[in-house]
Amino acid sequence: MDGSEWKPLAEKIRVFYDKSSQIWERVWGEHMHHGYYGPDGRTRVDSPREAQRLLIERLLEWSDVQQPEATLDVGCGIGGSSLELADRYSAAVIGITLSPVQRDRASERARAAGASGRVSFVVADAMAMPFEADRFDLVWSLESGEHMPDKQRFLQECLRVLRPGGRLVLATWCHRDDAQPAPPLSAAEQRELKRIYDLYHLPGTIPLPVYERIAADLGFSQIRVADWSEAVAPFWSDVLQSAMQPRVMLEVLRSGWETVLGARAIPLMVSGYRTGLIRYGLLTAVKP
Repeated sequence: MDGSEWKPLAEKIRVFYDKSSQIWERVWGEHMHHGYYGPDGRTRVDSPREAQRLLIERLLEWSDVQQPEATLDVGCGIGGSSLELADRYSAAVIGITLSPVQRDRASERARAAGASGRVSFVVADAMAMPFEADRFDLVWSLESGEHMPDKQRFLQECLRVLRPGGRLVLATWCHRDDAQPAPPLSAAEQRELKRIYDLYHLPGTIPLPVYERIAADLGFSQIRVADWSEAVAPFWSDVLQSAMQPRVMLEVLRSGWETVLGARAIPLMVSGYRTGLIRYGLLTAVKP
């Protein structure tokens, strides 16, 4: 996908999050990502919000993040991860998003938390980040990679803005591995993926081993990957259950057609995890 094709999709992503972020915050809180339900997905937690907080905690433990001084949160949403990282490490954090609505709400939340001196948010394209090279100790990408039309270019940008010795932490939607000896994606699987892509304005997903190969080809070192599909899959059932509440359904309808379309994808995500078509991939790596 070249620049001329990416711009219309980026605009659709912007509109989607401009329209849906407020209702997501009211219903599911400040973290716009999966939750963690134990390694096998069987640990019950108090709420989806608690599961989302646990995901950040477990991801930081798994990736062995060590006291970053300057952090970039790619696809920051309304600042959930950014504020968590700033508080945990007393670090300076910049969050980027395509959505001005998310940028404004994240900035408002940072001011309310007394963190606006350390945490800031800008509207920026992760495919061409407006930062000099060697700027950040940590690049944190929690469920934004699936929105990137060119995964290699995205990881190249992450590598560019990292300082030597800096760490990338990537958690992203993937589809199942389709390289031999695994069977190729069937026509039915491809149709199901396309429905999800269309509803969530995704250019497409790739298998986790492809992310690993791209990172190695770009020159990242200390690469580790993990599949946490079982650990996060119950989140979509919780989201579906809460979305069926009359109050939430009414809010979805009031939020507009974009939000309605996004809600229609929830059962598809439940099904995708159940069949193994949708996978939740983790990658961490270091800039040499």
